[in-house]
Amino acid sequence: MAQKKAHEVDGWLGRPSPEARIVLIYGPDRGLVSERAKRFAASTGLPLDDPFSVIKLSASSLDAEPGRLVDEARTVPMFASRRLIWVLDARGDKGLADGVKVLLEEPPADAVVLIEAGDLKKGAPLRTAVEGGFSGMALPCYADDARGIDRLIDEELGKAGLAITLEARQQLKAALGGDRLASRSELEKLALYCAGQQRIEIDDVRAATGDASTASVDGAVDAVIAGKAAEFDAAFAQLMASGSAPFLPLSSALRQFQTLLSMRQAMERERKPAAAVVALARPPVFFARRQLVEAALGAWSAEAIMRALERLAAAVLETRRRPDLARALARQALLATAIEGARARR
Repeated sequence: MAQKKAHEVDGWLGRPSPEARIVLIYGPDRGLVSERAKRFAASTGLPLDDPFSVIKLSASSLDAEPGRLVDEARTVPMFASRRLIWVLDARGDKGLADGVKVLLEEPPADAVVLIEAGDLKKGAPLRTAVEGGFSGMALPCYADDARGIDRLIDEELGKAGLAITLEARQQLKAALGGDRLASRSELEKLALYCAGQQRIEIDDVRAATGDASTASVDGAVDAVIAGKAAEFDAAFAQLMASGSAPFLPLSSALRQFQTLLSMRQAMERERKPAAAVVALARPPVFFARRQLVEAALGAWSAEAIMRALERLAAAVLETRRRPDLARALARQALLATAIEGARARR
């Protein structure tokens, strides 16, 4: 199958296969999709600002003009050895999927097709076509997990020559995730704020990222995990009234449930009690949250946590598709998760 697992994507992008002529980069983390698409485009060696070598098309325009993708891919380049056909904002576009199928049956000799897409469920026509083609490659992009966020922190702060304390790192991680570009922006802001220092302390993180907002986000997400729907609703309303973006509690909840899933699987695999798994967690669970996390591990099954992750990831995507409804969509997904948490404790 022409696809990679989420943790394999960066490795493949470091050494893209020359046989891959149609590359699909998709997922709910649109910032990460965009970042990786730019990385692949740069790997082609083509001048990305040259309109003769790089053709950018919207998926909606291809849906309105059936056959255009195939025509563009078959066009002989005049000023380079090949062309890059870069398709943006793909979703469930049937016209695009049909064109991709044609190109996979007879791969273009002088072109590479790069497609940026949102979250595509298993079985979606575009994803199925690329995954099943010898000359295709499908690369999923999901919200950064705890290890991914750690790598991103090390990468960005390393560029600025800054170290960070463990307490500051934990505080910072609570403000990151969900969207790669937003996370990078926060890290760049923090690095600029701490320019001239050698080490970042927790007070620096609070000053640069807004501690009051972070505390409110933590309170809302902890209420979700604990199954306290009324407390969540009050915290969420306060958070929105303060002007915070709806994606903040969504992305924080995603990270917390990803961590819970890892711990829950460790409990089942190693047959250890929740307290033992929490005590051995790396990075360590903040002492004030240990009781909450232990109780959550006892109440949430791995299957229930995975359902929560699917619901939250879908909500992140929908808030980007419909920013006018972002607040309502975020509240609905988080409230539904809190209600499921309450049922789990009965």
